[in-house]
Amino acid sequence: MKATLEKIEPIFGNSFTIRKFTECDNRPYWHFHPEYEIVFISNGRGKRHIGDHISYYENGDLIFLGPNLPHFAFTEELLEQHTEVVIQMKADFLGKDFFMRPELAHIRHLFERSEQGLTFSGATKQLVGEKLVKIIELNPFDRLLELLSVLQTLATSEDYTMLKASGFAVEVSAQDHGRIETIYNYVQRNFQEEISLDEVAGQVNMTVPAFCRYFKKLTNKTFTEFVNEIRIAHACRQLADEHLSIAAVSFESGFNNLSHFNKQFRLITGVSPRDYRRNMRKMVNGSSDW
Repeated sequence: MKATLEKIEPIFGNSFTIRKFTECDNRPYWHFHPEYEIVFISNGRGKRHIGDHISYYENGDLIFLGPNLPHFAFTEELLEQHTEVVIQMKADFLGKDFFMRPELAHIRHLFERSEQGLTFSGATKQLVGEKLVKIIELNPFDRLLELLSVLQTLATSEDYTMLKASGFAVEVSAQDHGRIETIYNYVQRNFQEEISLDEVAGQVNMTVPAFCRYFKKLTNKTFTEFVNEIRIAHACRQLADEHLSIAAVSFESGFNNLSHFNKQFRLITGVSPRDYRRNMRKMVNGSSDW
């Protein structure tokens, strides 16, 4: 499935776009745009699928994306009183050299970091979320000042995680783009089963050696690494279910060997499945923000 270019035009009298939703919106499903994007989701759970990055959130989210990062809509399961605010702005929305001023150095660096995607948590998510929910009610001048305040808060916050997303899906040729999408869709449908290189190479009419070289060149990772990332992302979501044993999560995620699952989980997330579940439990039970 091809990433759709979303055309974004601010309404008259505004230099950036802001929208507020109280239910799942109808933006293009897999899309990209040249604007920076801030997304605040007050509650509910969902998946961050940005370029080749996949992860999950459980209690709302605050995301900042750089230009041309292909992504899906983020909300999957809504809770009561759900609010989603989306702000989109071009790099030069305040003029070509505006952010080159020395007073805006932190925001300039924020824009640079956003090229791989950022997610914010803790006090920053709560503070900025409150501002974004109210910003749409302000007059255009005060709205602009508040956006600059939000950007400065994000730029100076330490409550962030780099998503390390790659935008390869829109940087390759149309032919390569189609192949990558075919591969991705095939893995998404079959990651819980054993996937042979013969099968996936056949999906794009390539020999196994040619496919392995091709995939590594385009994504800077092996196909096996890619499949394991998809499986571990699914496992992270499954670990939220306390009724599933870690062995069951391993099996449901496409791993037939628990030891191999534990090794891959630690390699990709930096912690063991048990510690990940323990940390998630602390976050859900101990968090008071949104």
